[in-house]
Amino acid sequence: MGFSESFKTTFFLIILIHPNFTNLCSGARKLTALYQPPPMLLTYHNGALLEGELPVSILWYGKFTPSQKSIVADFLVSLTPQQQKASSSTEAPSVSQWWKTIETYMKNAGKKGTRIILSDQIIDEKYSMGKTLKRSQISELVQKADPKLGSLVIILTAKDVAVEGFCMSSCGFHGSDSKKKSAYIWVGNSEIQCPGQCAWPFHQPIYGPQTPPLGAPNEDVGLDGMVINVASLLAGTVTNPFGNGYYQGSGDAPMEAASACPGVYGKGAYPGYAGDLLLDPSTGASYNAQGVNGRKYLLPGIFDPSTSSCWTIV
Repeated sequence: MGFSESFKTTFFLIILIHPNFTNLCSGARKLTALYQPPPMLLTYHNGALLEGELPVSILWYGKFTPSQKSIVADFLVSLTPQQQKASSSTEAPSVSQWWKTIETYMKNAGKKGTRIILSDQIIDEKYSMGKTLKRSQISELVQKADPKLGSLVIILTAKDVAVEGFCMSSCGFHGSDSKKKSAYIWVGNSEIQCPGQCAWPFHQPIYGPQTPPLGAPNEDVGLDGMVINVASLLAGTVTNPFGNGYYQGSGDAPMEAASACPGVYGKGAYPGYAGDLLLDPSTGASYNAQGVNGRKYLLPGIFDPSTSSCWTIV
């Protein structure tokens, strides 16, 4: 099993490895105080990557509206051009263009590109494990989703679900089961618990420069914030699923593909400023990528191994 946490606040994310559970190799994205410049190199450590066709299941834990579910589902479908043909076409800059940066990692490692396939959605509206969860219970929820060999499960918890460490230190994490060669991601909805930490830049930040929040592209601060965290963790999961893939630094404190570019969403980004983004003239919302069904999203910068610098889609 591998375990990696995502700690996100107003300005940036970094990844740290921390042993939380017995027999778990754990990594964490953790906030310190100031923006950290991106590393010069993410090294491949010769481990397995999530290559080829990757079936993805979503487990919705708690109550989500159909509209909220479609925001995330449309994002996942938008990652893979083959799936887009079955839906509405998209214009540049697109979510699939953003995902192509991950193909650079795969090619450099001699692997196949990763094709995200949304395979299943499981609903647990009755809070089968309660509204207060320990981190160890996330892996129990993953098993309820019955992960298949080489698959990915995304656990999304509703705004009224408290997960151990959520908001105080964590917006989400990713982990894995090396025996099944499968992985999982957890992200919480921070709408009412900590939007200033986990939904920035769509909410006033808790720390640092108090710049006005940006308009959420899907008019849902909590869900648009979740998409940012899902996207960041997805990039890290695919390129470093078992703790021996792509990362920078020591094995105890790795920096992954998206966490290497914290708080960077567009050109000219700096602490407290997400960068020069696109503006939806009809809603005033900020975004940098377009998806299927007319969706717009704000996606994090990715460390580009071909240039050894942070790349943003706009």
